[in-house]
Amino acid sequence: MRIIQFSLRSALFAATLFVFSGVCLAQNETNDSYTHGTGGINAANQLSKPYLVLISIDGFRWDYLDRYPTPNMHRIAAVGTKAERLLPVFPTLTFPNHYSIATGLYPDHHGLVANDFPDPERDTWYSLKKRDTVEDRRFYAGEPIWVTAETQGMVAASFFFVGTEAPVKGVYPTHWRSYNKKITGEDRVDQVLTWLAKPEQNRPHIYTLYFEDVDDYSHWFGPGSEENIEAISRVDGYIGRLLDGLEKLSFADQVNIILLSDHGQGAYLQDQQAYVLADHVNLDDTAIIEGGSYLFLHLDRDEPDRAAKIVATVNDSWNHGHAYLPEDTPSQWHVGSNQRFPDVILMPDAGYAVLSKEGKAGKINAGDHGWAPENPAMHGFFIACGPNITPGLSLGPVNNIDVYPLMLSILGLDAPDLMDGNATHLATAFNTTRSTQSCSKQ
Repeated sequence: MRIIQFSLRSALFAATLFVFSGVCLAQNETNDSYTHGTGGINAANQLSKPYLVLISIDGFRWDYLDRYPTPNMHRIAAVGTKAERLLPVFPTLTFPNHYSIATGLYPDHHGLVANDFPDPERDTWYSLKKRDTVEDRRFYAGEPIWVTAETQGMVAASFFFVGTEAPVKGVYPTHWRSYNKKITGEDRVDQVLTWLAKPEQNRPHIYTLYFEDVDDYSHWFGPGSEENIEAISRVDGYIGRLLDGLEKLSFADQVNIILLSDHGQGAYLQDQQAYVLADHVNLDDTAIIEGGSYLFLHLDRDEPDRAAKIVATVNDSWNHGHAYLPEDTPSQWHVGSNQRFPDVILMPDAGYAVLSKEGKAGKINAGDHGWAPENPAMHGFFIACGPNITPGLSLGPVNNIDVYPLMLSILGLDAPDLMDGNATHLATAFNTTRSTQSCSKQ
């Protein structure tokens, strides 16, 4: 098990966490008392609020909307707001970006710094594939939108989203599901429509919905492959099913939709030679997290000199990538003092690969994400519609941490004290006059 001695990074992180302790649940908080949410009943002051469905299509790259047939997504864009692209946080992986969307925080502040990472304070690891860690609230800081809603008297529901399976700050959405990719997209949509059909007093006002098809097929077959295009079409069909269901509701003109993705997807360059770290560095006493498009090193002990030597060795021998200490990463990555970040970060140039050793070649997929967030292939998409969304608006690039304050505005909820997202960045997308425009009708 990884043991990390107390270091300057630990001290900085502890100080930061102390400052935020009155704001959000500490990542290693052990108090077992739970804050109760709504209990499935909207407070009187929330009954007249609009409804919002937040939909994530994992791995849907920013340019797919215009490259491939997506008639139902275009129905949303035609009556609402469309951004040029949605900019992910570092690292460009599923869990950190979904939770940044949900909380308006960078991973340095919300704690999910990768899909897999150590928690040195508790001498344990988080993994997206381990049910006990995914459901452990001590890994999650910040206040996701469903917790904000539930603690302010507004019922929330989720058919999958990172963080909804743990009682963050002691609170679950009123309705939620453990992740199970065997549940069809049609069934997921139908359940959301069933929740929307509940009596007003019990009807959720915020919903999350998640589809993994596009990400899966672009990993397996590559972006732009026939299989990936079929997955895009299939998910577009799910969106159409939702829009058709909304049209049957008597309050369809009160429902807003935000449709986005956590990141994009890129392909490796043909005939490129992967950089093999073990050919240059001794990897004993090191935990390695790698995905072909990135490689993270967690040293078994606090050895800053060793980490610096690894970085220097890599940078002297690698022509198509760069190694970083956390404190030397580009400022736009927002890698702060959170000690869950790797001790060494290896980032290949776009299209190039990095491996810990030759035997890890299987980490290189037909399509991948994980490259630096400034790489255009890593960018996601954002479109929105509804009575609280400005119709016919085209925006430039949007940061995904700015989606959270937009959701607060739509739902009329008070903001938590800790939020990296800036409400002014998407202020033009918020329709303050609240029109009668329905997403389901053009």
